[in-house]
Amino acid sequence: MGTTTTARPRLVIIGGGFAGLTLARALKGAEVEITLLDRRNHHLFQPLLYQVATASLSPADIAWPIRKVLSKQANARVLLGEAVRIDAARKMVVMTDGELPYDMLALCAGVSHSYFGHDEWAALAPGLKSVEDAVEIRRRFLLAFEAAERETDAAARKARLTFIVIGGGPTGVELAGAMVEIARRAIPADFRSIDTTSARILLIEGGTRLLGTFPEDLSARAKRDLEKLGVEIMLGKHVTHIDEHGVLVGEERIESRNVLWAAGVAASPLAGTIGLATDRAGRLTVNPDLTLPGHPEIFVLGDLAVVTDARTGNVVPGIAPAAMQMGRHAARVIRQRLAGRSAAGAAGAFAYHDKGMLATIGRARAVGVMGKLHLRGLLAWLLWAGVHISYLISARSRIIVLVQWAWEYLLFQRGARLITGDTDLHLRDAKPKR
Repeated sequence: MGTTTTARPRLVIIGGGFAGLTLARALKGAEVEITLLDRRNHHLFQPLLYQVATASLSPADIAWPIRKVLSKQANARVLLGEAVRIDAARKMVVMTDGELPYDMLALCAGVSHSYFGHDEWAALAPGLKSVEDAVEIRRRFLLAFEAAERETDAAARKARLTFIVIGGGPTGVELAGAMVEIARRAIPADFRSIDTTSARILLIEGGTRLLGTFPEDLSARAKRDLEKLGVEIMLGKHVTHIDEHGVLVGEERIESRNVLWAAGVAASPLAGTIGLATDRAGRLTVNPDLTLPGHPEIFVLGDLAVVTDARTGNVVPGIAPAAMQMGRHAARVIRQRLAGRSAAGAAGAFAYHDKGMLATIGRARAVGVMGKLHLRGLLAWLLWAGVHISYLISARSRIIVLVQWAWEYLLFQRGARLITGDTDLHLRDAKPKR
């Protein structure tokens, strides 16, 4: 008498970020065939990406191969490839080079930069979402000082040493704080023809305060700390034009050869291919169990999802802890389904556990909020450092980052000041000194 085997359901996870990787790992041992699809082979710890951009860390310090993470998980495989469309009617992920069928789908593709209708600014003002972005920003930042060292024209030298960061959220604040500390503390002794402490770092924010999601007193503290470091802050101002030689802020022209974008994000275009309405940022509104209306087989997690907290009624923020919690909740829903129980009844509605928010400003300077507790200064900075190290995916990364930070704190040294790629574009029009 023969036995029959039932094929295990196929779960395709698009995106190896916090939500997607957490979901895959939470389903270890489950009776499901997992395929994690990502166009890059690594999981990236994005909260520390600005430290790669400002030469504190190397890319390998904050990234880890997805295959390595899942190598001991028998029910998971990894595919390197890019999804371009979701064919929900056929239950098929359409890739650039083929198709991938699914029984269940988790869309965790994240977000990219939004230039608010000015996509032509992307080449002039790079954003910070990937390793490639961080390395490019690092290259431009370090080359600015090299070009200024060669420049004989005073006005041109000033423009090369003017750095503009557009957007006063955590990324913009962290970039500006790190840049001014490098210019004023880490590299002054390295150059002979320029005074790097004269570098001008401007932070431009369209709103009325920095760190708009933080309480007002912490926003004000962040502003004061940045100004003490030497950052110039422009609030309530909008950039209306960017070109190779500077920006327009309203009608004011600021000459600069170094413009960075930290002002807005847009959801992955994959969200718009399913056929459901998206919000202005391109995100999808999900059911309480994180599935799409009319598509119980499709989960949307992380930055792509508009999720209303079941307990508070507030929209869940697009931050790493929330994405990881969504991944774990989706795993519970899937396990309950595999057990033949109702997903909604068994796992319940997603409820976000708010662990607080932290943002670093500079050396021993940070702000944070945990419930009703407002943190600032050294205590907030130490907590920020501890939390970020704990969230790194590998023990190797935790040790390396801790050592790098200790070295930098004690000696004011940046250990990853490597200029890679083509330097000619940035140096060829800088008049060399004789």
